[in-house]
Amino acid sequence: MNPRALLLYYLCLASLKFVLGAEPVNCRIEFIGGDIVIVVALPFSVVESLASHDVYETLGIDEPAAKVVRRIFQLCIEGHGPYEIAKILTADGIATPSTYALESGNIVGTGSAKHRIGQEITRMLERPEYAGHTANFKTFKKSYKCKKQVVKPKSEWLIFENTHEPIISQHDFDLVQKLRVKKHVPQKCMIPNPLSGMVYCADCGKKLYLSRGSGIPKNEECMKCGTYSKHYHECTAHYIRTCILSELVLGEINRVLNDVHRNEDEFVHRVMEQSAASHLDEVKRAKKTLARFEQRIAEIDKTYAKLYEDRALGKISDERFEQLSKGCDDEQSKLKADSVELHALIDKREQKSSDISRFIGIVRKYERITALTPEIMHELIDKIIVHEADKSNGYREQEVEIYFRFKVLAVSAVLDSREYTKKAA
Repeated sequence: MNPRALLLYYLCLASLKFVLGAEPVNCRIEFIGGDIVIVVALPFSVVESLASHDVYETLGIDEPAAKVVRRIFQLCIEGHGPYEIAKILTADGIATPSTYALESGNIVGTGSAKHRIGQEITRMLERPEYAGHTANFKTFKKSYKCKKQVVKPKSEWLIFENTHEPIISQHDFDLVQKLRVKKHVPQKCMIPNPLSGMVYCADCGKKLYLSRGSGIPKNEECMKCGTYSKHYHECTAHYIRTCILSELVLGEINRVLNDVHRNEDEFVHRVMEQSAASHLDEVKRAKKTLARFEQRIAEIDKTYAKLYEDRALGKISDERFEQLSKGCDDEQSKLKADSVELHALIDKREQKSSDISRFIGIVRKYERITALTPEIMHELIDKIIVHEADKSNGYREQEVEIYFRFKVLAVSAVLDSREYTKKAA
C-alpha cells in the first residue's frame, strides 16, 4: 500500500470512530476503480460507504434490516421483554445481525450466531442511533498500557441529535426507554397483560405481581403486592382482580378521550388550572428566593473585590484576607448550588404546558378504546396505585389512583364490591 493510500485509510478509520463513538472492528480495505473503500461493521440496518478521494461518509438505511428493527421496537411497546422478542424472531426465522451482515458481505468472518439472545435485543433497544442521533465517547481506556475498553455511564455520553435519517420515531424510542426502566421477569405466557409492570402498592411502593395460569379463569386473574408475596408480614396483599381494574382504567381513559375530543381548549385550561393551583405558589416562592440568591451572589463579588483592594493597600493582613475570602467563597458556592436547584424546579414546573401538548398529540390518535393493550397503556398511563381494601362497612371498598403520562392528570376512584360482581372473561 502506498503512503497516500495508507494515510487515507487511517483518516477514514478516524472519521468512522468519531461517527460510531467506538473503535471500528472487522474492517477491511478494498480498491475499486481507483477509490479506496472501507468496509466496516456498523449498527444493524445501517449501510456505510467511504470514497477516499474526497474522504466523505454517507449513511443510509438498509430497508430489509430496518423493518426488523421497527418490529423489535413495536414488540417492546406491546409489552414483550427482550428474551421474548428474541424467541419470537428466532421462531420466525429472522436472521441475526451477524448472520445478515455476513450474508450481505458487510462483515469479515467465518461463523455467526444461529440464535438470538436477550442481551442482543437489549443493546438494540438502547441505541440512540436508531432515532437519528450519534452517541460518542461511550468507552474509554484507563491507561495507554491497558487495551481494555471500559463502557462509560450513559450520563457521560456525548449525543449529537438528528445527525442522520431515523429508523424509529423519537416518540417510540422515548417510550421504549421508559418501558426498559420497568423491567419485569419473563413469563411462560407469551401474551402480555396490559397492566403488567404498571400497578404499584400504595403502602410499600412495590409492584403488584400478576397471578395467572392455565388453570385460572380470566375473570379470576388477580394482582398482589410484591412485598406481600415474598414477606407477608411486611405488607398486606392489596388484592385486586385484573378484570375489574381493567374496566376501571378503560372507563377513565375513554372519559379523558371524550373530554379532549369534545373541547380540547377547555381540557387544557382545566388541567393548567389544576396544575397552577398546586404549583403556582411554589414557583412564585422559588423565583423570589432565586432573585434574593442572585442579589447576594453579586454582593459577595463586590465584597471580595473590596477585600482584595484593602489587602493590596495594606489595610488588612494576609491572614485576615484568607479568613474572610474563604467565608465569602463558601457562602457563594452554596448559593450557586441552591440557585441551580431552583432553576431546575422552575423549569420543571413551567414544562407543564409542553407536556400537555405532547399528551394531547397522543390522545388524538384514538377516538374510543374498546379494549386495553400494552401499547395503549404505555402511551397514556404512567402508573396505577392500588390501596388496601377497606371492609369496615361490611362490604369491600378499595381506592385506586390512576396517573396519566407526563403527570398531566391524576384521577382517584373507589371500587365498591356491591357494584362489581365476578365478571366473565
